[in-house]
Amino acid sequence: MTSRSWFDAWRFAAEAQQVMAMRMMRFWQCDATAGAEATRMVTEKMAAAAEAQMVAGLALMRGQSLSTALKRASTPYRRRVRANHRRLS
Repeated sequence: MTSRSWFDAWRFAAEAQQVMAMRMMRFWQCDATAGAEATRMVTEKMAAAAEAQMVAGLALMRGQSLSTALKRASTPYRRRVRANHRRLS
């Protein structure tokens, strides 16, 4: 794993933690948007899981390596975490 990929993994983990913390703050403060945020969170996770499974499966069916399939599977999660981080910040 290159130093760039380590940094990307670290950044993804940090952004995911920040998104969770920002959502928890809304829930604890009983924010008016907390219910909508909880619904969004669940539906978004289901969509990301379905998309990740599809792109990983396609990569494997095309004969690509497991490493490539895992990288492709992480993309939907990374994209959503980054978007949520921007939206909630």
